[in-house]
Amino acid sequence: MIAVIDYDCGNLFSLKASLKALGIDSQLTRDPQVISQSDGVILPGVGAFGDAADKLTEYGLRQPLLEAAGSGKPFLGICLGMQLLFEKSYEYGEHRGLGLIKGYVDSLRKDIENPKALVPHMGWNSLIYTGSPSPLLDGIEEGTFVYFVHSFYAKDCQKSLKAYASYEGVQVPALVQEKNVFGTQYHPEKSGQKGLVMLKNFARLCGETVGETL
Repeated sequence: MIAVIDYDCGNLFSLKASLKALGIDSQLTRDPQVISQSDGVILPGVGAFGDAADKLTEYGLRQPLLEAAGSGKPFLGICLGMQLLFEKSYEYGEHRGLGLIKGYVDSLRKDIENPKALVPHMGWNSLIYTGSPSPLLDGIEEGTFVYFVHSFYAKDCQKSLKAYASYEGVQVPALVQEKNVFGTQYHPEKSGQKGLVMLKNFARLCGETVGETL
């Protein structure tokens, strides 16, 4: 069973619908015992980093999530959930992340030279691989388009970078991995068939049985 963390900061419907369509056993939870007993963890997220970080603290989730990642079980952060994996964020102040991946989160607008460029970065962009393979991308060719929606992005994370997207001259980290911890700035659950393949790859890492067809 994969624990999908419910901390009032995630648009959970599309993710749960995708996992259900793939026949992947998952459970919405903020219960530390369920997290501990799960085969893997997905931390989704939409909204502001500071609010989300506060919710993790309010619900007593920081330590259970750190223990889950430290146990070696597969752990996936999606969008804001990916950003929370980093050490800190400068989104409207300075906020502490989980510190599972080296780096920090900062404003995309600040690094885009074109003042007319649209932020948030919202839409489909192709993945550019760094040459270091990730099991999350098994069966996914370079250049695959995935769906982004965000105004802040990860920086100083070259050691964990597996794929990025180019947006208005900025290299946006799209997929990071540190051992069993994965983060996608894009939404695999909103990225069509290829995104579903990525969710299947993650489920397989968790030891879940998934079908061969979508």
